[in-house]
Amino acid sequence: MLTSLRLVNFKNFADETLKLGPFTVIVGANASGKSNIRDAFRFLHWIGRGYTLAEVMGGKVGVGGQLEWERIRGAPNEIVRFRQDRLPDVDAFAVHVGLRLDNEKAVYSAKVGFNPDDPDGFRWLSDGVSVDGRPVAGAMNLASQRRSISESPRPYLTPNPGDESPQDDVRLHLRSNLESMRFLEFSPAQMREPSIPGADTLGDHGQNLPTVLESICADADRKQTLLSWFEELTPMDVQGFEFPRDPSGRVHLRIVERNGRKVSAYSASDGTLRFLGILAALLNEDAGGMYFFEEIDSGIHPNRLWLLLDLIEKQTAKGNIQVITTTHNPALLAWMNDSTFEHTSVVYRDQYWADSVIRPIADLYNLRELRKSYGLEGFLTEGWLEDAMKASEGDYDTDHLEDDDEDDWGMEEEE
Repeated sequence: MLTSLRLVNFKNFADETLKLGPFTVIVGANASGKSNIRDAFRFLHWIGRGYTLAEVMGGKVGVGGQLEWERIRGAPNEIVRFRQDRLPDVDAFAVHVGLRLDNEKAVYSAKVGFNPDDPDGFRWLSDGVSVDGRPVAGAMNLASQRRSISESPRPYLTPNPGDESPQDDVRLHLRSNLESMRFLEFSPAQMREPSIPGADTLGDHGQNLPTVLESICADADRKQTLLSWFEELTPMDVQGFEFPRDPSGRVHLRIVERNGRKVSAYSASDGTLRFLGILAALLNEDAGGMYFFEEIDSGIHPNRLWLLLDLIEKQTAKGNIQVITTTHNPALLAWMNDSTFEHTSVVYRDQYWADSVIRPIADLYNLRELRKSYGLEGFLTEGWLEDAMKASEGDYDTDHLEDDDEDDWGMEEEE
């Protein structure tokens, strides 16, 4: 399981660390930097897939000229954090990811430089792995490998034919974790479309939903689990699913209710399809690794959100799946359990310097105690989290926080 993500000079983060758990929730105002965290995970994912730095930063074009992966958002000179004092090391960023390996903690670190006058623009500077603070043999200073301007050094995790052995557990384990990351942004329009038989991998936008669900339903136990959760998450009295073929052989999706009514994917609501997409991702036979959702609650009614939260917390507690999501929904904070609360962080953007900071919400004043008395919902809707971040970061007059909120929330400033 991934345990932490540290960003140094990456976009609007100077040096910030995100604490990760089985289910991690990220809150914050618009433009605070939540999507930049997603970009950092995508950067690591691309490394795990063995892409070149040009493909990581500029997007990968596959066979036939089709775009396989989109580039990292933003102009090249905006990916490295901007500062007025251009020090020699400022035109570079580093991403560090922590990973638990049995009873040991591994950290993979990658450092990338940017020079707009260099023909390559971005260049690997160094990367490496440490286990319990000890460097692992084979981690390299990548800049020393570059013997010509056209040569691109290869990161430590990139597979090199002939240089790995079955005993190279740390490298293989790290690469497997990064490579298995998924970034799901469901599009109901694409989820309604039929799929090709045998396409049992759910696309990032929900493609192949019919055949993935058909694969789940082929196993009696997983089918019953799917139906049980789906009945709880929607007001539909569901008996099962059908997967008819059209004349071209493509697989369609129908939801069958106990009264005999059949609802096609074309008629199902966006929220229903999103529920099915999340279930398909978490209950699939090959489900594992990390899933990143932006606004996982999008399109889902608040009175069903606690069930969705319960599903995710139960599935991630099994240890095979890790889920990270951003949210603006106060109801999600209201229903989370203690473990999820401890792994919920707020991203706040400094109004003067445009830098963003990441802090666990449990560390904000005495929020652990306040949560027991008041819940978390009001702290988000009333703007208390942002006010607390302003005060804790010295970006705000703390008297405002105390005067306005002490009576309402029972907050007492900690020494």
